[in-house]
Amino acid sequence: MDPLETNSSCSNGSLITLSCLSHRVVCQVISSAVPADSVQDNGTSDGSWITRLENNYGFYIGLGLAVFSSFLIGSSVILKKKGLLRLVEKGGTRAGDGGHGYLKDWLWWAGLLTMGGGEAANFAAYAFAPATIVTPLGALSVLISAILSSYLLGERLNLLGKLGCLLSLVGSTVMVIHAPEDEEVTTLEEMTSKLKEPGFLAYAAILLALCFLLIFYLAPRYGQSNILIYLAICSVIGAFSVSSVKGLGIAIKGFFADQPVLQHPLTWILVITLVASITTQINYLNKSLDIFNTSLVFPIYYVLFTTIVITTSIILFKEWVTMTVVDIIGTVCGFLTIILGVFLLHAFKDMDVSLWNLPQVLQNEQPAPVTRDDKNILIEVDNSSIAPEDKPKVFVLYT
Repeated sequence: MDPLETNSSCSNGSLITLSCLSHRVVCQVISSAVPADSVQDNGTSDGSWITRLENNYGFYIGLGLAVFSSFLIGSSVILKKKGLLRLVEKGGTRAGDGGHGYLKDWLWWAGLLTMGGGEAANFAAYAFAPATIVTPLGALSVLISAILSSYLLGERLNLLGKLGCLLSLVGSTVMVIHAPEDEEVTTLEEMTSKLKEPGFLAYAAILLALCFLLIFYLAPRYGQSNILIYLAICSVIGAFSVSSVKGLGIAIKGFFADQPVLQHPLTWILVITLVASITTQINYLNKSLDIFNTSLVFPIYYVLFTTIVITTSIILFKEWVTMTVVDIIGTVCGFLTIILGVFLLHAFKDMDVSLWNLPQVLQNEQPAPVTRDDKNILIEVDNSSIAPEDKPKVFVLYT
């Protein structure tokens, strides 16, 4: 029999030469078939690419989305402020006086759309990264807004504000380095089992009872005089809004993975809970901003809201189970550093403090001028230039 010529292709009828030590065998391909493992692997790669992407890069995607969200939200404040200032320059009625001329300014709409994009990115970040990381990183939006306003709006960032920005960056970096990991929750069924755990049910019942107590008893009596009442309501409700966002993130990922999430009742329960909680938060946050000083509202709200969200994540998603003692201490220290930075950035933002006049401020030889840009203030010091030097200072409390 004449030797057969081999063919480099693997089509039907082609010849393949196999060599093993001193033996040489020529085989002819009769039929071709795709291996079952290859079909399964291809099917898996087509259907669960989101799962593989999340397993390999999920934390970094969530971290990037959280930082990107802070940048968009911080920038949106500047864009909307620029639009409002242009309205004043044109002689239009200010928004604080009931005017709506800013609706005709494209710059204001750009700020609104940018804020919407930032909130969407923040929503997506909860689907990939732990809430213990995403929520504290929201302080970066304040940092970005403060820095951009000093360059684009001519607003001065004093020495304490710059120190607060630096502390916020350091605290955020420390928290990212010691970040906890999510307990694996990939489907709505797993999310349902988490919500049904006795520990979380007891925690949710306590939060609901506290919320009803604040809304129906304490708020009507002390809400106008105590800054903690309205902010506590917003923070307690925030536990349900963040949990709903986390669950809806899982539902969205399941939807793109061809899972029947729209038929699952938990999806619609989470949507209703999210709408109700956000509406309540906005209502009471606006009340707080209308009554109390903004420099006090934001730091207190940030501390209360972030603390409750972290506690909720610990109980519901058990994000701290796999953490070492060093990581726990690092995360707590990072969070406290962010709190200190936010406090310095807001509490003393109206003081004229710089490296040049710092010795004078510390020695009280020349009081630092204060420029108040808020409608309501809690404490005002009357330092009239015509008053005698030996005349005692007068403190006026506004309620």
